[in-house]
Amino acid sequence: MSTGKQYGRCPTCNKRFEWDSESPWRPFCSERCRLIDLGEWLDEGHRIPDKTPGKPFLPPEDDDTY
Repeated sequence: MSTGKQYGRCPTCNKRFEWDSESPWRPFCSERCRLIDLGEWLDEGHRIPDKTPGKPFLPPEDDDTY
């Protein structure tokens, strides 16, 4: 018989935890795991790749400052 509880896995530590509306750190199991993930983003450990081609820098033709 199913208890109706849902469980998730923490993306940081892979620990199984109860997933409900009262889980304050979802999708993480704890504040610690949430802060570890935030630190990875801030240190640029996680990146969303930029697939747009780069444009070379060209100074404006009407720029008389040089």
